[in-house]
Amino acid sequence: MKHIKDVLPSASVKVLYVIYDFETTQNTWYYDKSVPHLVCLQQFCSHCEDAENCGDCVPCGKRKHWFWDDPVGDMLCYLFEHRLWANRIVAIAHNAKAFDLHFILNGAIMLKWKPKLIMNGIKSCV
Repeated sequence: MKHIKDVLPSASVKVLYVIYDFETTQNTWYYDKSVPHLVCLQQFCSHCEDAENCGDCVPCGKRKHWFWDDPVGDMLCYLFEHRLWANRIVAIAHNAKAFDLHFILNGAIMLKWKPKLIMNGIKSCV
């Protein structure tokens, strides 16, 4: 995997990077759509980007998380937890452009958030 940045962020910018992927099944018996059953995510802070093993890093905390019961809602709640050490959270999805972003967008709408969309033809990005 390539490094996210070639230059380390300044000391004032403290970023938590979160990489996630939804596991889904298409259940046409009850629904005519895909249903997320699990979300897996890994995280690291901007200081640990180059580290092979950052087990000593306090901000990173637990590096791997899984959400089963309400994968979309639980992940959104986790991402929006207050972190004193982080100025910014960057979430990177495995397949955001075509698939995984729709679960996040629907979850945000259900929570009555007003996401800002950047339209690219008929496709959109948050």
